[in-house]
This record gives sequence, C-alpha cells and structure tokens, in this order.
Amino acid sequence: MAERAHGSQAGNRRALAAALGITTFFMGVEVVGGLLTNSLALLSDAGHMLSDASALGLSLFAIWLAGKPHSPGRTFGYHRAEILAALANGLTLAAISAYVFWEAAQRFAEPPDVESAPMLVVAVTGLLANGVSGVILSRAGGDSLNVRSAFLHVLGDALGSLGAIAAGVVMLTTGWFLADPLISVGIGVLILISGVRVTREALGIVLEFAPKHIDIEEVKRALLSLNGVRDVHDLHVWTITSGFVALACHMRVAAEADASALLREAGNALTGRFQIRHVTIQPEHEPLHGQAEPGVCCLGEHALEPERSEAGR
Repeated sequence: MAERAHGSQAGNRRALAAALGITTFFMGVEVVGGLLTNSLALLSDAGHMLSDASALGLSLFAIWLAGKPHSPGRTFGYHRAEILAALANGLTLAAISAYVFWEAAQRFAEPPDVESAPMLVVAVTGLLANGVSGVILSRAGGDSLNVRSAFLHVLGDALGSLGAIAAGVVMLTTGWFLADPLISVGIGVLILISGVRVTREALGIVLEFAPKHIDIEEVKRALLSLNGVRDVHDLHVWTITSGFVALACHMRVAAEADASALLREAGNALTGRFQIRHVTIQPEHEPLHGQAEPGVCCLGEHALEPERSEAGR
C-alpha cells in the first residue's frame, strides 16, 4: 500500500511538472502572437495560461509539502495542504470567469480589429498544447482532488483556445467581430461551473463533511450487524486528503464479546465495503447490569495505511 501511494504521488508530480512546462512555454507563444496580431483574445488566453501555470506550480508545491513527515505537533503531517491548493485553484477559476465576463463586456462596447489568420495559427497551437497537458493530467489524476482541479484549469484554457479559434474563423470569414465576446461569455460560464464544483468539494473536506460516496447510516448498519455489537455512537467519517478517509466511533459490545476480534472484523468490513483504512474505534463493554463502562481505546489492524502509521486524530 505504501509503495502504491508513493508511486501515485510520484506520478502526480511528474504529470504536474510536464503540464507546467508545456503551459509556461505556450503562454509565451500566445503573448508574442497576441502582440504581433493585435489579438486581445490571444492575450487574454495567455493571461488564462498564466493563472494555469500558477495553479500547477501551487499544486506541485502542495504535493511536495504533503510528502513531508508528520511530527508530534502535526500528527497528520501536511496532507491537508493538497486540499488548500485545490481550494485556491477553484477560487482562481471563479476569478478567471469574472475576468472573462468583464472583458466580454468591453468587447461588446468596442469590438477590436484582429489579424485573424495568424491568430488562428497561434490559437490552434495553444489548443494542441492544452490537449497534451490535459491527457497527461487525466491519466495521472486518479482520486487526487488537487490534480483534478489542475486538470480543470487546463480544460478551461483549452475551451479558451477553442473559443479563440471559433471567433477567429467567424471574423476571418465574415468580419463580424462581435463573435469574440459572444463566445467568451460561454467559455466564462463553463469555467465558473468548474470553479464552483472544485471549491465546493474542497470546502467539504476542509469542513470535515462526510465523503459523498459514503452513507453514514449504511456504515452504522454494517457495524451493528456484527455479532456482539450492541450500539454504535459518536460516529464520524471525514476526509484528510484525496483518497484518505478516516473514521472514529464508540462501539458498545456485549460483556462476553471478544473486543479484539470485533475490532478486526469491523476493520475488515470498513476496508472491504467502504475503503476506509484509517479507523479508530473506542470499545465499551456492556456489564451485566446494563450500564456501559468505557474500555481501552483501540485501533483496528486496518486503521492506518503503512506510510501514515503514526498519524492520529
């Protein structure tokens, strides 16, 4: 498990680094092309690429930070840094969409004259670059919210390139320069939707909401179905970072039950059915008079992934 997680992080780093290099290079190409063709669309898309490059650099930094070892004062290390980066990326997407709307309003008032043919060449090249970056990130993304948010940045930039291409074709064939702001508004809406989605998911993790793919009541029923379990309470399920789900609860067990065996069984059930591998269960033995008294806090054998073996809540 540790080797697989390490390999996944290394793959994410390589993908983000490759996408950062491609994005930075073609950002420069679009700046030069925008200045030479007097294309505000290309210059705007270059600004979009600048935000993408910043987001990719932030994502790389977050992955590096998350890999730092935890300490007694930071029991989960820096894993949450990945989610903070994703949150920043989502907010940036929303800011980009606001800029696109503002720029479109300016162009409605005064459509710019553009050398459409050279603009098309640069826009098509930028689209190809975004396509390559998108493929790299989509293959590496997996369950990493950070990489997926970076992918959405690149996707938004690809949509910007498509819009520039469409606007260039219309302006080249008809001379109707209002095509540029019209297409920009549609692109801005798509970018805004992506930004809201990433921001909402990242906020849910920061606020320690239960993961969407896990039904808390179903988890409770699964634990109650174990022979010897009388009650489950103080049940909490939350996400530390992408793919790292944690659970903590109190479990009242029958007086004659083997608490250690029940913990192992609970760990197997939670890992197998819900993919929850960080499990902390407080067993409470039920004495004969029916009044529970606290037991020793135990950690099931499935509680931690190997690389996080010293983590705690």
